[in-house]
Formats: sequence, structure tokens, C-alpha cells
Amino acid sequence: MPEIIALIVFVGSLIGMVVIVFRKIPALVALPEVLLARESLISKFKKRIREISPFKNFSYELFLQKILAKIRILALKIENLTLNWVQKLKESYQKKKTLKIDDYWQKIRKEVKKAAKPK
Repeated sequence: MPEIIALIVFVGSLIGMVVIVFRKIPALVALPEVLLARESLISKFKKRIREISPFKNFSYELFLQKILAKIRILALKIENLTLNWVQKLKESYQKKKTLKIDDYWQKIRKEVKKAAKPK
């Protein structure tokens, strides 16, 4: 039953669309072939933005230059930060290495002293 109702609604809608199209054919034929060239929405938006006072003398090249300079500064700061981290890691490694070496010699001295003591 629901399928029959859906089919009737579908066929009725299809017939309605065909009737509307046939009624509009004369109006479509009466339209001129060449449509007036309308400005795109994007170009209208750009013109309105340029009319706003801060954007009248806007330079894309200058904007790009400033952005690239800021990115360069950020990259240099990050490089400096990582360089400091690497330096701290090297210092930490050197301290651990010297402690291990000192500990090694301390152990050997203790062993030698133990071996040198008569029992």
C-alpha cells in the first residue's frame, strides 16, 4: 500500500513538472539570446573592499613581504630554541659521561685498595 501511494505521488509530481515546463516554453523562447554580462559576486566584493578606506592602497606584494618576514623570524626563533635544547642535551651527556668515568676510576681504586690490604 505505501508503495502505491509513493508511486502515485511520484507520477503526479512528474506530470506537474511537465505541465509547468510546457507553460514556460513560450516565455523562454521570448528571452533574448545574449544575456547581459553581469559582474561576478567575487569582483563586486573586491570592489567594495577596495572602497573601504584602510584597503584603498592595499598592496598584495607588501602584505606578502610582511607575512614572509614574520614567518622567517618565527623560523629563526624555533631554530634558536632547538639549538639551545641540543646544547643542553650535549652538556647533560658530557656531565653523565664524566660522572661515569670518575665512578669507574673510583671503583678501580677501591678494588686496588682492597686487593692491596693484607688479610
